[in-house]
Amino acid sequence: MSEPEQTPILDENGQPMSKNALKKKQKAEEAAKKKAEKEAAKKEKMDSQPKPEGVVASEPADDTDPRLYFENRTKVIYPEGCDERNPNYPHKFNVSIELKDFIAKYSHLQNGEHVETDKVSVGGRIMLKRAQSAKLVFYDIHNDGQKIQLMCDIRQAPDQEAFISVHNSLRRGDWIGAEGFPGKTKRGELTLFPSIVKLLSPCLHMMPREVKNPELRHRMRELDIIFNPSSFTIFDTRTKIVKYVREFLDTRNFREVETPILNVIAGGAAAKPFVTHHNQLDLDMFLRIAPELYLKRLIVAGMNRVYEIGRLFRNEGIDLTHNPEFTTCEFYAAFLDYNDLMEMTEEMVNGLVKRLFNGKEKVEIRSKADSNVMVEVDFSRPFRRIHFIPDLEKAMGVTMPADLGSEETTEFLKKACKERNIEWPNPPTTNKLLDTLAEKYLEPHCLNPTFICDHPAIMSPLAKYHRDNAQWTERFELFVNFTEWCNAYTELNDPIVQRKRFEDQAKAKAKGDEEATTIDEYFCRSLEYGLPPTAGWGMGIDRLAMMLSQAPSIQDAILFPTMKPEQAGTAPKKEEKTE
Repeated sequence: MSEPEQTPILDENGQPMSKNALKKKQKAEEAAKKKAEKEAAKKEKMDSQPKPEGVVASEPADDTDPRLYFENRTKVIYPEGCDERNPNYPHKFNVSIELKDFIAKYSHLQNGEHVETDKVSVGGRIMLKRAQSAKLVFYDIHNDGQKIQLMCDIRQAPDQEAFISVHNSLRRGDWIGAEGFPGKTKRGELTLFPSIVKLLSPCLHMMPREVKNPELRHRMRELDIIFNPSSFTIFDTRTKIVKYVREFLDTRNFREVETPILNVIAGGAAAKPFVTHHNQLDLDMFLRIAPELYLKRLIVAGMNRVYEIGRLFRNEGIDLTHNPEFTTCEFYAAFLDYNDLMEMTEEMVNGLVKRLFNGKEKVEIRSKADSNVMVEVDFSRPFRRIHFIPDLEKAMGVTMPADLGSEETTEFLKKACKERNIEWPNPPTTNKLLDTLAEKYLEPHCLNPTFICDHPAIMSPLAKYHRDNAQWTERFELFVNFTEWCNAYTELNDPIVQRKRFEDQAKAKAKGDEEATTIDEYFCRSLEYGLPPTAGWGMGIDRLAMMLSQAPSIQDAILFPTMKPEQAGTAPKKEEKTE
């Protein structure tokens, strides 16, 4: 009897397999079987071992309901309800080294190197938590613009049960303190290996993954700074700017002073003030629009060089370069004139840029026309100079009337605007018309630092007349990227002329110019005691910080900018997971 034929084994294409292919297939199947048996044995061994009492929890899933998260987290943090002695909010944790100093001190370590003889303690906010096992958990903690890693190993803990309890309770956003030794992981990550981790202040809200919405960023600046390193950099740059300006003036024998914010008369600048009421005196008062008049009174007193860095308040519009509440630096120096201040301004601005940009004079800032476009600005000295009336006449192809303060000039400027389809300002006073035309014909030439000099007297009620032409004043404005940075002039110190200028301003105010100043009798009387030849200077810190930190708008350079309140009943957007 013949043996029955064996059924051939077919390959993937339905063809009989060769002996070699069949052997390879059988060998692969046998290896896979052994691997499966080995993994099953390993799993059985693990399952048979006693499990730890707790497991270090990772972060909750991203799709957790924020409101439910808040409720659950509050129950955990306040197990006994509202209790002032809640241990989750300790009074103090001794931080022996800041994160930036930790990084500077130990960054030189080699991969895998530890310094177990150094015991240090740090504090920071948890921004990332990842549990590798029940015995090992990693954190990224942030503070003051810096970040380090914590590697928490149960073997380093004096109390393993407490270790599991503590790390189960910690969540992203919590402030913690940690004490241990520094080192680097085998992968080169600078790390603290703590034996003690303590909750210092829990975060009750589920932290978002990012904060991009501009309104939320401005309303809740704390979240903006936490999630956007660029915002931290902007305000760090702002701090450096203020520090540099103080250093610049202090080394030139200026004295820093403080003057009143509440004023009986809103003077020192052309701006609409905020009005408030003093209950005790039953007196309407104004939030100051400038400290100028008080500072010049100190020059009268014999304080030869004074400056003030502080807040001003102008009841005006909000746009990319304006905020109603803002910070300025103003200084006044006896025995100097506006020519001296141009030199000083060049020196200050050029030095500041080189300080911020590591010696560079050509830097990129955001274009005024389009904040998404960067333009190169050259801050090398000397800065360009434009003369107000001569260059305006040249740009417009006209000759101005001889008396710039006359009604004839007002009508001439109105006609010039109409012929060029330029909208009149309201009210169409001479100084506003001139300002409008300068904005149209002079400022567009001011990408690189440029002084627009010698403004008409009608635009400058506190500036001294120009030595070459009494219709002008010894005044300049510094423009950079088509935006005003500072305003300065040789100060008017003739009390009779000053009073006449104030009277002219009062007439403009009577015609509807809400920005015109009024007569300050105390200041006029002060000038009668004698103001020596003096030069004065003012610069907006917010706008300077905006430009030099490459911020998109002035609101991004002010920690808490002026904003309209949210509508009643509208929940804050801080609960949103992503923006």
